[in-house]
Amino acid sequence: MRLLFLVLFALVALIQYPLWLGKGGWFKVWDLQRQVAEQRETNEGLRARNAALQAEVRDLETGTGAIEERARGELGMMRDGEVFVHILPPGVALPSANSTPQATAPKPPPAANRPGAPATGNRPATPQR
Repeated sequence: MRLLFLVLFALVALIQYPLWLGKGGWFKVWDLQRQVAEQRETNEGLRARNAALQAEVRDLETGTGAIEERARGELGMMRDGEVFVHILPPGVALPSANSTPQATAPKPPPAANRPGAPATGNRPATPQR
């Protein structure tokens, strides 16, 4: 009887091995379920990012607001008549007038080179009174 019990116990152990430790065993299933859950979380984040990008593309295709926002933020563009004000964070030193070049208006061409100006030839200019 004892021999029969040992043989049956060995058969049950052999049957249980593939169930727990085999190629499609429970440990493998639990690991795959964990990987699927992680991938679903990643996919949800990517779906949200894709939806935001699609909304931005739609806005760029249909409206000028997004284009203007991009031009202002990324390219530093301004509309005519706007004044640029840069607010420095606390503790930052003010730039000195000599350290940054100031924008200057372009100088107008000499009167002789302007279209529509009278031709003066090589004569010296006479002072106007």
